[in-house]
Amino acid sequence: MKPILTLIIMFSLFNKAQSQTSATQSIYDIALTGLNGDPIQLSEFKGKHILFVNVASKCGFTGQYEDLQKLYDTYKDNLMIIGVPCNQFGSQEPGTASDIQSFCQANYGVTFLMTEKVDVKGDNQHPLYKWLTNQSLNGSSSSTVKWNFQKYLVDGNGQLVNYYFSVTSPLSGKITKHLSI
Repeated sequence: MKPILTLIIMFSLFNKAQSQTSATQSIYDIALTGLNGDPIQLSEFKGKHILFVNVASKCGFTGQYEDLQKLYDTYKDNLMIIGVPCNQFGSQEPGTASDIQSFCQANYGVTFLMTEKVDVKGDNQHPLYKWLTNQSLNGSSSSTVKWNFQKYLVDGNGQLVNYYFSVTSPLSGKITKHLSI
């Protein structure tokens, strides 16, 4: 009788742990608006990884646009990159949507998606970043956006894989190991 009781207790603890790590909101339900003003439907990317990157045109990490484009070109069958302009770190993204679009295309040939400018932290934090940074919403981990070009990788099932600080290159094996088919 005792082994059965132990098994029941272990099963109960396992279920409790599972429920604590399950996402409470689907990332696919979050509304985004593109830099061009059109809605971005994240559900269109089910089955693909999505790499979200808060970007800025006047940052020391801005050169990462080049590697982000290379990453996108290499893995676009299995990956969508979504750049999220943000002006919260050193006022390094002061431009308009048109300025940002022109800068990214002219300097880096960016073809991946870009959203409108949003807040990634604070009182006006966009719902996307609430989900990305809050374990109770994403079911994986909590974090704080520390600077421009912090990256969040979501898998093809809409689960947060991990986040990577600005110093992590978009072409790092920490990221690419998740993208191979």
